[in-house]
Amino acid sequence: MGTPELISPRSPRVIAARRLAKRSFRVKERRFIAEGPQAVREAIDHRSGGEPTLLELFATVEAAERHAEIVGAARAAGVRFHLATDEVIADLSQTVTPQGLVGVCRFLDSPFEEILAARPKLVAVLAHVRDPGNAGTVLRCADAAGAEAVVLTDASVDLYNPKSVRASVGSLFHLPVAVGVPVEQAVRGLQGAGARILAADGAGDRDLDAELDEGTMGGPTAWIFGNEAWGLPEETRALADAVVRVPIHGKAESLNLATAAAVCLYASARAQRASGGCRSVTSS
Repeated sequence: MGTPELISPRSPRVIAARRLAKRSFRVKERRFIAEGPQAVREAIDHRSGGEPTLLELFATVEAAERHAEIVGAARAAGVRFHLATDEVIADLSQTVTPQGLVGVCRFLDSPFEEILAARPKLVAVLAHVRDPGNAGTVLRCADAAGAEAVVLTDASVDLYNPKSVRASVGSLFHLPVAVGVPVEQAVRGLQGAGARILAADGAGDRDLDAELDEGTMGGPTAWIFGNEAWGLPEETRALADAVVRVPIHGKAESLNLATAAAVCLYASARAQRASGGCRSVTSS
C-alpha cells in the first residue's frame, strides 16, 4: 500500500475533520471524531447500517509505528489513512496530551424502535444529563454491567461530543444507543417492551438494598439517571414504576452520577443473573 506522505494542516481533509469539533458540522456530516488507540481499534471492527463505521484515520509517525497493528487493520479494511504531524493531531484532538491516533467515524446511533424490538433486559436512560464526560462514563458503566442498550433523551448532551466519546473509552461501539428520544416516549416504549422503570434519585422513597432483599429486580429493567446537579424533575420521577435511592452507609454527602449509575446497573445485573433473567455480565 506504500507509505503515505505527511498531510498538510491546510489539507481539505484536515479542515473537514477539524470542523467536527462543532456539533452543527457533526450533525450536517453525520460524522464524529474518535481519539486514541482503544476507540480507533473498536471503530475498525464496528459497522453502522451495514457500512464500516471508521472512515478515515490520522496518525503521527510515532503512533503509526507504535500501533502498527491498528493502522494495518484500518488500511486493510479500506480506511483512508493519513500520516500527520504532531501539529495536525493536536489540532484535531481536544486533549492536552493527544495519543497520536484520530479517527473520523460515521454516526452509529440506533433507532429507538429497534432497541424496543429487541426487548432488552437492562437499559440505561440518560435524562437531562448535560455533562459529556458523565454521559460517556455512564455509557461505559452500562457496557461493563452488561446492559443491552443506552438511551439519551432529547434533553441530554450530544452523544458525539468529543468528551463523551473519550469518556466512553470505546464502549460507544459495543451496544446500541438511541439519541434524541423524549423522556416520556422512552419510558412508555420501554414499559411496553416489558421493562420495569426505576428512577435513580437520592430522595427516592425506595432503597436499593431493600429492592434487592425483596427480590424485585430480577426482571427486565430500565434505569433513569438524571442531571448531575439537580437530579430528576418531578414529572420524570412520576413516570417511573419506582424511585430508588442508593443508600449512603458512611458519611459521604452523596454519590456522583457515574458512580450511582454503576451501583444501580450492577445491582440489576446481579439480580438478573440470580433469577436467570439475564446473561452473566462476565460472559463474552
